Amino acid sequence: MAPAIAPADETLYMRIFHRIALMIEQGTLRPGDRVPSVRKLSRQEGVSVSTVLQAYTQLEARGLIEARPQSGFYVRPRLWAPPAEPGMSKPSGKATPVSAGELTLNILKAVRNPGLVALGTAIPSPELLPTQQLNRMMASIGRRDQSAGNSYDVPPGALQLRVQVARRALDYGCLLAPDDIVTATGCQKALNLGLRAVACPGDTIAEESPTYHGILQMIGALGMKALEIPTHPRDGVSLDALEYAMDRERIAACLFTPTFNNPLGCAMPDENRKELVKMLAGRGIPLIEDDIYGDIAFGPQRPRAAKSYDTEGLVLLCDSFSKTLAPGYRVGWCAPGRFQKKVEHLKFTNTIANATLPALAIAEFLATGGYEHHLRRVRRVYAEQVGLMTAAVAASFPDGTKVTRPQGGHVLWIEMPGKVDSLELFHQALAAKVSIAPGPLFSAKQKYRNCVRLNCGTPWTEAVEGAIKTLGMLAKKQMG
Repeated sequence: MAPAIAPADETLYMRIFHRIALMIEQGTLRPGDRVPSVRKLSRQEGVSVSTVLQAYTQLEARGLIEARPQSGFYVRPRLWAPPAEPGMSKPSGKATPVSAGELTLNILKAVRNPGLVALGTAIPSPELLPTQQLNRMMASIGRRDQSAGNSYDVPPGALQLRVQVARRALDYGCLLAPDDIVTATGCQKALNLGLRAVACPGDTIAEESPTYHGILQMIGALGMKALEIPTHPRDGVSLDALEYAMDRERIAACLFTPTFNNPLGCAMPDENRKELVKMLAGRGIPLIEDDIYGDIAFGPQRPRAAKSYDTEGLVLLCDSFSKTLAPGYRVGWCAPGRFQKKVEHLKFTNTIANATLPALAIAEFLATGGYEHHLRRVRRVYAEQVGLMTAAVAASFPDGTKVTRPQGGHVLWIEMPGKVDSLELFHQALAAKVSIAPGPLFSAKQKYRNCVRLNCGTPWTEAVEGAIKTLGMLAKKQMG
């Protein structure tokens, strides 16, 4: 067993782990190649020999490298070949209304069925959440100050939480003051407030394709139209396609997830984020930035937010702690830039205030350093589970299946051969006690009929592995 190490060392060894793992995945280091010696990498990275050894131990445990006596470490032969990746999406390029989400509701109902292996909803497993610590903090706050825990938390919301959010924003390049932030009941509410602040019923909203079905349902519920923009599974939305669309359509706002889009897991490069913000500012078009998965980066560096390049106040940054800490607490926030007053007014007329105790508990969790420790753990777990799920899909699904390479978050997007109908697969899987999210959910025009999204937020078990084998068998049957 590896010796216990300090959190700072943990960050260093994970940085080395991810760097070598990425070199192996991208083919820079091939099976049979010798990886850099421990002492050489120690000198190059300016870290201790024990830190490099810790990283190599983790790489060895995951089957990526192997030690050879008196020779060093080598890349292991792969027992499975990673599937090909999907290409750039090709939506129609015309704005469209969004239909009612009956299928979405059916999938959400599956969450409440304990008899199903729930792979259809992007919800973190309760086993990975610090629920007991948060509950203790909430109880303690309630005892210490009963009036604070049972009073209206009117806009802009709990100051303690806004202070902690502003401090964390420095990690992704944003210089925010507490007064720049408005709390909300989850990221979905923050996005809703942002949309209502910048657009009206009948307006066209540009969004990634595919994108999170909750975003599409929200656009439809507000009487707006969705314009799907081609999106690459690694680099995110195509700026050329967006510019082409803006020249031909009157776009009221863009609603994008530059960091680990759901369902693709892609991350827009920094230079693209900067160009996106500049491009939209030149046309006076607001960007609503969904950053809900931003903290779940598999690499050593959390990507910068597009908001960090905003000089005009046109970027509305939205986030929550639902994917990292407490889905049930519904604690989110928005940094709305020049739309601050309108967002505050909309919040007041819609919900008046947030629940106070959950916000204060999360603020205290952040202030005491518990959040960073927790993130280091879940990032490792999610990266590992995404790898395990990818390997299982490669072994079980039909030949020709393509799988994304998420850089963060905890979902996989799977593109099967054209003969496979994911809606039919959804019903067949339910009968086999497995829930999935079929591709048409993630498109305003119900595209991606041969695609599914799978949740990797549940710890890997025999039941999950069996569910993937079942899905692969059902998909192969459809192939004939």
